[in-house]
Amino acid sequence: MTDSSVREFKMPDVGEGLTEAEILKWYVEPGDTVTDGQVVCEVETAKAAVELPIPYDGVVRALHFPEGSTVDVGTSIIAVGVGDGAAAAAEPVQEAVADTPATTEAEEPKPEGRQPVLVGYGVSTSSTRRRPRKGAKDPAAAQDASAAIQAEMNGHGPSAPAAGDRPLAKPPVRKLAKDLGVDLATVVPSGPDGVITREDVHAAVAPAPGEAPGDAPAAVAPAPSPAAPASYDTTRETRVPVKGVRRATAAAMVGSAFTAPHVTEFVTVDVTRTMKLVEELKQDKEYTGLRVNPLLLISKALLVAIRRNPEVNASWDEAAQEIVVKHYVNLGIAAATPRGLIVPNIKDAQAQTLPQLAGSLGELVSTAREGRTSPAAMQGGTVTITNVGVFGVDTGTPILNPGESAILAVGAIKLQPWVHKGKVKPRQVTTLALSFDHRLVDGELGSKVLADVAAVLEQPKRLISWA
Repeated sequence: MTDSSVREFKMPDVGEGLTEAEILKWYVEPGDTVTDGQVVCEVETAKAAVELPIPYDGVVRALHFPEGSTVDVGTSIIAVGVGDGAAAAAEPVQEAVADTPATTEAEEPKPEGRQPVLVGYGVSTSSTRRRPRKGAKDPAAAQDASAAIQAEMNGHGPSAPAAGDRPLAKPPVRKLAKDLGVDLATVVPSGPDGVITREDVHAAVAPAPGEAPGDAPAAVAPAPSPAAPASYDTTRETRVPVKGVRRATAAAMVGSAFTAPHVTEFVTVDVTRTMKLVEELKQDKEYTGLRVNPLLLISKALLVAIRRNPEVNASWDEAAQEIVVKHYVNLGIAAATPRGLIVPNIKDAQAQTLPQLAGSLGELVSTAREGRTSPAAMQGGTVTITNVGVFGVDTGTPILNPGESAILAVGAIKLQPWVHKGKVKPRQVTTLALSFDHRLVDGELGSKVLADVAAVLEQPKRLISWA
């Protein structure tokens, strides 16, 4: 078998400073035939989940990482036999991996034929180098790690490690064993191909049937002293790795909160007429099949307020010490998804009619719920709306999306007693909160924008008179 008969498909360069991605799901397994353009896996970057197509025909020889692995850009993730190499795909997976090693951790990835790219990005040479992991120089340890990866993917039945072999276990399991004082060499594995699981470690700590809890051999599981911390009880805590969208969001929010001086203003407004208009639009044939809800009119109200106060639609250029006023509005809509908070935006929303805006909002929401939001859809936003009211919350003090000057929080719309035409009546009322960057938006400008949004929602006919 020649080197040219196996192609290594590398994690593509996703651009925008992103250097890694997590493998969410494999759609192929060793032995499967793939064709040029076929999606082989789904990965999640710090921006979004993206499906990766293979750029050539062949037969899958090996998957180098299991689902859930975070892989650096430029690292080979799958080996595909092409030409003569396709016929050799019937060989055992472990042998295929040995014959065709993935890019080593310290290697500079080299361009190889047509490079795979994510949708919306071109090819660029990655300068990313992986830091060698501790113990990476030990060939036996590397072989054990490779076997553990293959065991998890292949789903073979459990088998005990051979005498003298290093026990197979993932780093979190090794740490658990160390914390509990368990010698992994004494643990009977139940995982695929002899991999030790967390349950195996706990089983080694538990006393045998008929044995008193205090009779457990000290060499296997020493009982903690009375002063031992509660962290030994692993059932009291759950640790969730922070990665992908959640890690990017956390970093962005911290950066925004401690970079832009936030000011938040509030206004409570009677939106009864807006709610009536929503119901009327739902019956309008022009809006058949479109998403018509309060968010549609709130979005339009904010766009009208921006048109009347264009200076609020800006950004701060720290390097040039300039305020950049945008003559377009890319309207961001904060969306809570299982992968974390994302803020896709509607490009040039100011130019859209109300029916067009309804269509754009519907597409944005459905795409986000399905996890198909592209990285490009989350770039270039100018202002954002976050609807905390859907959770029954009255309002909040939202943090600016990085690079934007303002964000509008919309609270729950509730029936409340309200003075209307000199009498107390039940009215639909909500509270709006506008946070803005005080470097470029002063109190007067921020107040005008918020007041205009409230005025449109109180009297939606202003959508026409202020147009």
